[in-house]
Amino acid sequence: MKEEIMKIKLNKNKFMEDYIENLQRITLKNFEDTSDKDKYFALCDTIMERINQEWRDCKNKTKKTKKAYYFSAEFLVGRSLGNNLINLGIYDEVKELLDEIDIDFESIENFEDDAALGNGGLGRLAACFMDSAASQKIDMYGYGVRYREGLFKQKIENGFQVEEGDHWIKDGDGWSIRVESDSKIVKFRDQTVKAVPYDMPMLGFENGQVNTLRLWQSEPFEEFDFSYFNNFQYDKAVEEKNRAEDITRVLYPNDIQREGKVLRLKQQYFFCSASIQDLVEKYKKYFENDLQFENFPKYHVIQLNDTHPIVAIPELIRVLVDENGIDFDRAVEITKKTFAFTNHTVLQEALETWPKDIMLEVCPRCFDIIEKINDKLVEDFKAKGLSEEAIDPYRIIRYDQIRMANLAIVMSISVNGVAKLHTKILKDDTFNHWYKIMPEKFNNKTNGITPRRWLVYSNIRLSNFITDKLGSDDWKYDLNKLKELEKYLEDDKVLEEINQIKYENKKDLARYILEQENIVINPDSIFDIQIKRIHEYKRQHLNILHIINLYHRIKKNPDMNFYPTTFILGGKAAPGYFRAKAIIKLANEVARVINKDPDVNKKLKVVFIENYRVSYGEKLFPAADISEQISTAGKEASGTGNMKFMLNGALTLGTYDGANIEIFEKAGVENNYIFGAKVEELNSIRDSYSPKEYYHKNSDIKDAVDSLVSGELNDDNSYMFLDIYNSLINPQGGEKADSYFLLKDFEDYKKVHEKINEEYSDRKTWARKALKNIANAGYFSSDRTILEYAKDIWKI
Repeated sequence: MKEEIMKIKLNKNKFMEDYIENLQRITLKNFEDTSDKDKYFALCDTIMERINQEWRDCKNKTKKTKKAYYFSAEFLVGRSLGNNLINLGIYDEVKELLDEIDIDFESIENFEDDAALGNGGLGRLAACFMDSAASQKIDMYGYGVRYREGLFKQKIENGFQVEEGDHWIKDGDGWSIRVESDSKIVKFRDQTVKAVPYDMPMLGFENGQVNTLRLWQSEPFEEFDFSYFNNFQYDKAVEEKNRAEDITRVLYPNDIQREGKVLRLKQQYFFCSASIQDLVEKYKKYFENDLQFENFPKYHVIQLNDTHPIVAIPELIRVLVDENGIDFDRAVEITKKTFAFTNHTVLQEALETWPKDIMLEVCPRCFDIIEKINDKLVEDFKAKGLSEEAIDPYRIIRYDQIRMANLAIVMSISVNGVAKLHTKILKDDTFNHWYKIMPEKFNNKTNGITPRRWLVYSNIRLSNFITDKLGSDDWKYDLNKLKELEKYLEDDKVLEEINQIKYENKKDLARYILEQENIVINPDSIFDIQIKRIHEYKRQHLNILHIINLYHRIKKNPDMNFYPTTFILGGKAAPGYFRAKAIIKLANEVARVINKDPDVNKKLKVVFIENYRVSYGEKLFPAADISEQISTAGKEASGTGNMKFMLNGALTLGTYDGANIEIFEKAGVENNYIFGAKVEELNSIRDSYSPKEYYHKNSDIKDAVDSLVSGELNDDNSYMFLDIYNSLINPQGGEKADSYFLLKDFEDYKKVHEKINEEYSDRKTWARKALKNIANAGYFSSDRTILEYAKDIWKI
């Protein structure tokens, strides 16, 4: 690979000839008449031409080797152009070459839309794993869904979230190859569709490895019924086309109503069925001279990324039994040796269950198979003398509900959590009954992030600084080498460089926010950032309540000692999640009130960014001073945003939750800010907790909470703020008040903010803390995580 990079560097003329030829070929225009869109797609073609040979070679040489197959409903890859150039080692050269012919690289780079293939941390983790597997030369194949519209594009109108389609492929897709010949037939009870694969190259970092991400798109066999059209039934003529395309139109269709649940299960079964068929078909082709299905697990290990792809388990059994004549019990044993399961949550509502009637409507044969597995499981437990009541927690089917996590645990070689605390909770609580009888299956794999995307590409200033201080770029291949930066912790000149890099990044973000949100923010202020999916357990509303109280305190005492602070929030709420949408409205209303108040807005600003996504994150993480990781202890499985902030020199303000704990361990508690009750304390008070005690005893809490219903903040008669108020104070509908303990943690949260505000002015000490975090971020590389999967679970 290094030789190939040198060829490109030495043969700039050939590269430019190819680029200009591609530009004119795809447009039939003279160079000077082409647009940024034309220039972007021509560059995609030119890069793809340079990786195609290596991609084919990697596919060919691994046909008969053991590979990991990563099944995930999400792959949040973001933009591909810059990242691919970084991994090829030619980013700077290409920018220089384009500059020589007066092409603004940034303009064509910004033309690319983020691939709308995911939502949050789950999907971004999958993307980081694809990058790390290739960079560590691990043969891993990704399988997912090619969503036409993604989750949605978030618009903020009058403070409310409005969802629009995120049609990221409207102008084409320069990084995917349609492989029509590998199409599969997926049969539902009432519908048959064609699954067409689109392959995306996943490049290793300067090493010649190109793995594949295969995304399935649902299409009809007949796009148009001429007889209906000719009979003036125009909608009917394209009905089958629309029904087929609906399956892969949107990520996580709204499932409040039954129709949505059916569509969501169809989506899951669709990509799992196509992927399983693909694997089995290739296995039969590559091993046709010695075809023994007992050897299937020797060449395949399928990692299930959370509960969404678990239906792949009965689907493999179906394909083995119904399409290849394998005895059912043999098929079950083969399947048990093939799958591994990653759990990403301790929230019961996120551990998928499917009603029997919906499973029968979508994939009835899979239900038959699950029922047989369940019957055998129950039979085995009864033979051991367990009562019906004792067996209940283990049942895969109970009260006509199919518990997918139980199916995955029974049928997998491994069950892993994604942070030390998360795995401990799985063992001690969530899956304790399983852990007691099969402890050998359970293990921890703390999540990680790829340094190529989240430092080398998104924070070039800091990346160059690290290379300069360490004397080489070896750290890009082994992030543990960042530890060597600790020798500069007492170097005043280096600490000043750290502060200056952060300041330049903050100026970049300020310009971008002005351009995108039309809000002026001060780069000299503290940038306090919370960006993630909107959910009550992530407690964005704790952040907002504190901002409200802070606003009131500054308003009453304009001369109070306070370091100017900009609070930046961002994230999407699921379309059917009323309270999460209420939190977004609240954030925007608080921002409106504060930002227009001349008595306060020089000291305090609030921004809720619109349509948070990977490319926005690439600007936010490098600019952050404070990383808000304030979930209720025990609720966040891991988090990966916390790692991206740490790697870029932000200090973590967080609870003792998820991977925060390991961040505090690695970088030191004294270099971050911890607050809030721990899991053990919350468990001990859960039944007796009374939020009204905090509300009545603490005037700051009462001040902030009352503002929700005092008329100071306007929710446009949506009753959203009243709903948040009631959720904190008044139990309703069987739901406990303040079930995420905002009011219990509020005072501690307020005090740690006061400490931050006081300590930030000591710029040298702050820079030392930032450098300490950067130097100890090596453990959180997804390279380390993927190597642990390969060694401990996949055995490759």
